[in-house]
Amino acid sequence: MVADALIQHPVVTHYLRYVATTVGRDKILRTIQYFARFYAWYLYRTNNPTSAIQPWATLKNQFGLTRKILRIGKFVEHIRGASELYDVAMKNGSGDKIVQYLQTLRQLGYAGYMLFDTLTVLDAMGVKKYEGAKRLQATAYRFWFTGLTASALAGIYSLYQLNQRTKQIDEKDPDGKMEKVKVAKQRKVANIQLTSDLCDLTVPSTALGYANFDDGIIGLAGTLSSLLGIQGVWAKTA
Repeated sequence: MVADALIQHPVVTHYLRYVATTVGRDKILRTIQYFARFYAWYLYRTNNPTSAIQPWATLKNQFGLTRKILRIGKFVEHIRGASELYDVAMKNGSGDKIVQYLQTLRQLGYAGYMLFDTLTVLDAMGVKKYEGAKRLQATAYRFWFTGLTASALAGIYSLYQLNQRTKQIDEKDPDGKMEKVKVAKQRKVANIQLTSDLCDLTVPSTALGYANFDDGIIGLAGTLSSLLGIQGVWAKTA
């Protein structure tokens, strides 16, 4: 039957693998959250009535709260990731460790962000309001900013290394052609991650007062980084 063929279609199977992952669902929620943030700003800037703006503002807030709740306990994952990266860097007696150290700092930054963000959940839910929630959230943003900055620097350094490798490739050699293809794939991954990091930096940098991006820019930047995240998780679950 047609219905059976559709249900068993490879795309449907791939979709089920994607939504079975917590990170996959989070990226979808994040895309909607940041698009709602942009669209609420757009409606406000084009002088639409409050009745038109409020549903999108509510969507942004509710999806943000949902994602905050889903992140509870996730800081442990990043602490372990930092530990594993540090151990690898220590075991390598020689070689360039800059990227490994920066990635370790990235994981620690994310761990701190997740931990302090979790401490604000009850306040955000309205279960128990407390004065220190804003201070804890600011600390969370500082950790996130640190993690994103470390990740962006690692990306820039990785792209520099890849460019240096490209200059040394002999395209006349069959192995050189394979190496060129490999480097091109690594460069694509590094570019996507760097773009995502730079987009995400608009959020904590504005929240902390380091920059002054409006909700339109933050919303579009967050939407773009979320879509890149969806693409990455989709590829991993293929």
